[in-house]
Amino acid sequence: QVQVVESGGGSVQTGGSLRLSCSASGITFSINAFGWYRQAPGKRRERVAIISSSGRTNYGDSVKGRFTISRDNAKNAVYLQMDNLKPEDTAVYSCTMGSSTTDGAVYSGRYWGQGTQVTVSS
Repeated sequence: QVQVVESGGGSVQTGGSLRLSCSASGITFSINAFGWYRQAPGKRRERVAIISSSGRTNYGDSVKGRFTISRDNAKNAVYLQMDNLKPEDTAVYSCTMGSSTTDGAVYSGRYWGQGTQVTVSS
């Protein structure tokens, strides 16, 4: 059974940092691409960052230069380091596992976690 589980959400003030973690089990971790998506109340789901199986990364315009996605295949884990957080980053962040192009520009999610809340106060 495939499971994708996020952790690390919470509340922080503007300019602060948080690190989200995503663990996946029941699959061959290293051959899969992973992504972070977010959805704020009343808004469409937004792609935040993708990391391909080869480690190439791709970011949404709104987080470029502030967020960093990484993976540790030995630990079956994916991370999202979020720096210089803004109130508009407030959302439920979900980790997803799937497939992507080599550069991560095109991604298709197959498995999704339950999401973790990130709240940024001004």
